[in-house]
Amino acid sequence: MTKFSMTALSALALALAVPHAAVAQSAYPVDPADYVEMGMIKIDDGHDLEYANYLAQSWRKSQDYAKQQGWISDYQIWANSNARDGEADIYLVTWFPAFADAAEGMRRNKLFLEHMKSTEAQMQAESGKRATYRKQMGSMLFRQMKWNR
Repeated sequence: MTKFSMTALSALALALAVPHAAVAQSAYPVDPADYVEMGMIKIDDGHDLEYANYLAQSWRKSQDYAKQQGWISDYQIWANSNARDGEADIYLVTWFPAFADAAEGMRRNKLFLEHMKSTEAQMQAESGKRATYRKQMGSMLFRQMKWNR
């Protein structure tokens, strides 16, 4: 190898190393992790126990199944102890690693309905009954960030 070739290789190696080092130093100290969805629920007076029973039975069964399948990472119920006017009473929080594409979503829905021993029509009818005493105020989607150093 000629002296010119050695110098050229050294210069190339140095040129490639400098941008890499600059990128490493300016990288964010956090990386994206799970998504976190928070459903916001308002419950009419006198229906707390009724809704808690629904959560303990159907909702928990569905969330445990989704977690067992690896579709979600975790789930929790958060109660807003001092809800102000216009705020939710209950927050249903679910962590999941990624969104399913259309085909995977359809496959999961089929498995879910089989597990719940229900049909789409039955699930919608049950949701409609709950709508008489609880209101879904909306939801928020977050992305958890984790330290990378």
